Amino acid sequence: MENYLVLIVEDEPAISRLLEAYLSREGFRTVQASDGETALQQHAYLKPDIVLLDIRIPKLDGLAVLARLRHTSSTPVIMVTALADDLDRLSGLHLGADDYVVKPFNPQEVVARVKAVLRRASGAQPNKLIRFGAIEVDFSSYSVVVAKDNTRQVLPLTLSEFRILAHMIRHPNQVFARADILDACLPESDALVRTVDTHISNLRRKLEDHGQIGFFPAVRGVGYRFAEPLLC
Repeated sequence: MENYLVLIVEDEPAISRLLEAYLSREGFRTVQASDGETALQQHAYLKPDIVLLDIRIPKLDGLAVLARLRHTSSTPVIMVTALADDLDRLSGLHLGADDYVVKPFNPQEVVARVKAVLRRASGAQPNKLIRFGAIEVDFSSYSVVVAKDNTRQVLPLTLSEFRILAHMIRHPNQVFARADILDACLPESDALVRTVDTHISNLRRKLEDHGQIGFFPAVRGVGYRFAEPLLC
């Protein structure tokens, strides 16, 4: 579950900090919103992997936020609320919530629910977005973004460069031989194996231009890996 991004939508700072602490301890990244409008903006901008959504929040309540999310997204949503009434529970699930947690809650249980929902979601459909640190690969749009310090910068990659990065980021510590990279990423090309060196060099430079240092290290006599094990 490392590097999954959780959007916490909660207007009580103490509860938000508590959830953030427990999720961070398990390797999740978190971002917070204290009202419904900010939650929708954060979701559109950051594309979190899952949303923890309170019902009683300012500007737009949680059920309205959930309804809008379901018009545009299938992002998993867990409702976290003090409203334990069965009608509220059924309303949330009818609108498309994936799970429901009632306050007061055990934060460890919330983390367990997050993991369970993410496992179900990843099993139900292919992963269209992969993250490694600040690097995000979106397979639906063939784009790579560096998301850092509340900014998102798109890497200007060629199709060949995208294919290589997307292939290697799935197994970031695996060593790939040049011939294997060529076969997997450029099967229709007549390029020589050493062409891979040029693509890797360009990828490394473009990442460094966006503050991402140390990627695509060479493994002498073999080829390349996406990242050194210590970077994980």
